[in-house]
Amino acid sequence: MGDLELLLPGEADVLVRELCSFPLREMGSGGWNQQHENLEKLNMQAILDATASQGEPIQELLVTHRKIPTLVEELIAVEMWKQKVFPVLCRLEDFKPQNTFPIYMVELQKQAELMEFEITLKALSVLRYITDCVDSLSLSALSRMLSTHNLPCLLVELLEHSPWSRREGGKLQQFEGGCWQTVAPSEQQKLSKLDGQVWIALYNLLLSPEARARYCLTSFAKGQLLKLRAFLTDTLLDQLPILADLQGFLAHLALTEPQPPKKDLVLEQVPEIWERLERENRGKWQAIAKHQLQHVFSPSEQDLRLQARRWAETYKLDVLEAVAPERHRCAHCSAEASKRCSRCQKEWYCCRECQVKHWVKHGKTCVLAAQGDRAK
Repeated sequence: MGDLELLLPGEADVLVRELCSFPLREMGSGGWNQQHENLEKLNMQAILDATASQGEPIQELLVTHRKIPTLVEELIAVEMWKQKVFPVLCRLEDFKPQNTFPIYMVELQKQAELMEFEITLKALSVLRYITDCVDSLSLSALSRMLSTHNLPCLLVELLEHSPWSRREGGKLQQFEGGCWQTVAPSEQQKLSKLDGQVWIALYNLLLSPEARARYCLTSFAKGQLLKLRAFLTDTLLDQLPILADLQGFLAHLALTEPQPPKKDLVLEQVPEIWERLERENRGKWQAIAKHQLQHVFSPSEQDLRLQARRWAETYKLDVLEAVAPERHRCAHCSAEASKRCSRCQKEWYCCRECQVKHWVKHGKTCVLAAQGDRAK
């Protein structure tokens, strides 16, 4: 290892051996925090080893003790906690965190809620582009879209509720360009971009030969899809003529009998760890949030001081500087610098041109600094 050593080989081995998975209700507990402090130490030691060209001993320990699955499960559990538990925690009336980290997390949660709507709408555009290539998708991806998630029926629900449109003060507004915009009366019959994305996605999913062969038109699916006929007005068909084919498909669907559920055998990757954690904790999110409110987010003053002291010991300044050393910046333009003033050895520059331009400011101090060094 390099000159700076955070963990001895024996210490690293012990820390890796002790890695374990924590249930969701224990996230943020003393044991969980201690493990993540240890993980941070292992991470910093791994960076130091790599910097000193000492191989990858930390990675070898993780593989030897079979702890990679533990780390993966921990990452998934943290993500599930953020999605399932933390929003519930923020809604509890008694949630008044006393230390800055949870407060920071609450603010992030508020920002996430504001961003979620816009991100979801952008996902519609991504979905539409995926459906453009529906005939070339893998069988597992197509099965997940049509059978697992039943996207055609979900898209019908979107068209029915149209979350990107609303009435505000008697005026029609649509969400475009990251904000709500009032639609002029003369433009209200015009097809919005998001409506168009949904219609094209439906067209691709229902009329593509590969998708039609895989999609099971059960009685429920038939009932949902036939709702589309009410939306296929002459005005809409004039703006998106390809929907005439979809109109013909729906007319034919109305006269056909529903299909029995298909029982095709499809092998696909499934989120095994996520589904197991969700199954184990389903219906317990409120209880987990209340437990953590009492045992994690209501620390005593002594606990806060102890936690601050432990974090200070983990994130030592000399280690952080070794892990991410500060690079010299040009005194004139602030770019990364590799050249230093040869006279005073104090200022750094990225090029000769910047050094010349900065001489007006640096000249006097440079002479004084050089004289002072000679006097010493």
